[in-house]
Amino acid sequence: MIDHATIERIKDAANIVDVVSEFVTLKKVGANYKGLCPFHDEKTPSFYVSPARGICHCFSCGKSANPVSFLMEHEQMTYVEALKWLANKYNIEVREREMSEEEKREQNDRESMFIVNKWAMEYFNNILLNDVDGRAVGMQYFRSRGFRDDIIEKFHLGFALPSRNALAQEALRKGFNEKYLIATGLCFKRDNGELVDKYSGRVMFPWIGVNGNVRAFGGRLLDSRTKGVQQKYINSSDSEIYHKERELYGIFQAKKAIAKENCVYMVEGYTDVISMHQCGIENVVANSGTALSVYQIRLLHRFTDNIVLLYDGDAAGIHAAMRGIDMLLAEAMKVKVLLLPGGDDPDSFARKHKAEDFRKYVADHQQDVIEFKIAYLLKGVTDPMKRSEAISSIVKSISVIQDQIVRATYLQDAAHRIGINEATLITTMNKFIRSGKEAELKAQQREQQSTPAADQPAQQTQVGPEPPMQQAKKVEYMLMQAVVRHGEQIIYDNVETADGQTMALNVAQYVSYDLGTDNLSFSVPLYNKVLQEVVDHSADPGFKAEDYLMKHPDMEISKLATEMSFDRFQLRKGAKLRTGDDVLRDQIVHLVLDFRMDVVSEKLAHLKKEISLNTGNQEKLISLIKEYQETQKLRNAIAKELGSEIII
Repeated sequence: MIDHATIERIKDAANIVDVVSEFVTLKKVGANYKGLCPFHDEKTPSFYVSPARGICHCFSCGKSANPVSFLMEHEQMTYVEALKWLANKYNIEVREREMSEEEKREQNDRESMFIVNKWAMEYFNNILLNDVDGRAVGMQYFRSRGFRDDIIEKFHLGFALPSRNALAQEALRKGFNEKYLIATGLCFKRDNGELVDKYSGRVMFPWIGVNGNVRAFGGRLLDSRTKGVQQKYINSSDSEIYHKERELYGIFQAKKAIAKENCVYMVEGYTDVISMHQCGIENVVANSGTALSVYQIRLLHRFTDNIVLLYDGDAAGIHAAMRGIDMLLAEAMKVKVLLLPGGDDPDSFARKHKAEDFRKYVADHQQDVIEFKIAYLLKGVTDPMKRSEAISSIVKSISVIQDQIVRATYLQDAAHRIGINEATLITTMNKFIRSGKEAELKAQQREQQSTPAADQPAQQTQVGPEPPMQQAKKVEYMLMQAVVRHGEQIIYDNVETADGQTMALNVAQYVSYDLGTDNLSFSVPLYNKVLQEVVDHSADPGFKAEDYLMKHPDMEISKLATEMSFDRFQLRKGAKLRTGDDVLRDQIVHLVLDFRMDVVSEKLAHLKKEISLNTGNQEKLISLIKEYQETQKLRNAIAKELGSEIII
């Protein structure tokens, strides 16, 4: 448990630019920063970070966040995990009481799995460095690969003892629950109930996520056991904290270098990544032999849009390079390909060259992705059918590029290189584009058909997509937004009370008082909660509603306040939200009246429906008609107060 004072220190220390920059490449634009939104796929940056206000906001998808909620949303952390991450970043000591055994058992599964994995990483590393078998077997293997001590430590490499239950016994002795040893894939249970280590006798490669959490492990067989074995490596199975298609080996160690170099090298294996780091090239990651996924591409796209596929020059390397090309192009990545010569892979090539020579070789020999496809697919092909298939594959890759100018340039160049009329290629490309759009539309229709109507988002007129959390009407949203931004500001100085006294009313108090006279409330329960919070704290010295709510320990309140710090709905043409006392008062009064008008209009619609359903019940029908007429009078009175110029 973290005490309130420490939480406040953490939140005060957290710099939104520092935090977001760990995961997104930002460029300074005036007083703010911008980059590609990490919460949705986009080609043009619409994600802005405001250091002055301590928040970030995407003007495309509508997501907003402060440092804590950004980590929670982006890294799928709990509130406590996000606070600890920030505390570690800003060197703030977090003192927590020792949890009871019962609390340990009830601890969040996800956090528990991360704890187990971190301990296992340190355990394997300690065995490698200090155990007799670790030094004789594991360290010998890493030395044979030429890995230095600093590189071994940088990647937290380790060794699993040959005993089938060495880790299991030590983990249980340390008090870890076997539930999490099995859930993380470190151990498995035999039919007789014996808990067995998964990686015994292997050298260990931890997978560290972009935020520094240990998510999984890879283990390699050694010595004679690798002879005739097709699967030298085994990796953690998918779990609550690890999905292989979403992770990249080495991303934690590489992310800063990727952003700095504005380029990433994609290789296949662990040792490729490690050897390149030792060579001095750090902007490198591996997908470990699996097909590249859109999640991995988008993870990289946060840091750069330039990627070099770096593989050995054999058939397997060519195949690996081909696999993800279309997906990379569709995600607006700028793709180069380099196949290494003479049977070298990135591991062996890096061990033979210094970083400067390696980079020079890449710069001199890398090929543009379409040029690469043309060279390798058409090389020596004379059969008309095979040539036609190869050309179709090339044109299909061009068709997925979203930028029309880039697409047209590639097509023109391909026509020249292949020796085919450009118009023919354009016709073929358009067929691929239409086919792709039709397939996408069918996929969307299937998804909509499989989603219950109640779960589908409501349609509303607004600027940008409607965030799922917001289902309130436009006026209700704007009224709540005014409470968040200006809740503490006085708009009435001398209001006479029933006992003859006078008092001042701020925005929140006025809204609460006015709605309360007719027992009205917001349709969103969270809005009512926030309004009451602001009213309750209005008298606090130095109270400012927006600052208080954005740092609120209730993350739903904090997220709402952060989102409402940005304009989501447009005012009528030419109107601007001004904050002078008189102007603000008029706007709040109008918003409250508009809110009342909405409530009354809804009631009229409901009564009209009830009248149509009760035509056979004379007594009830008369009562409904009377209520309908009274409500109409109320609506007309509100309309008269609003006048002809309606702000919303």
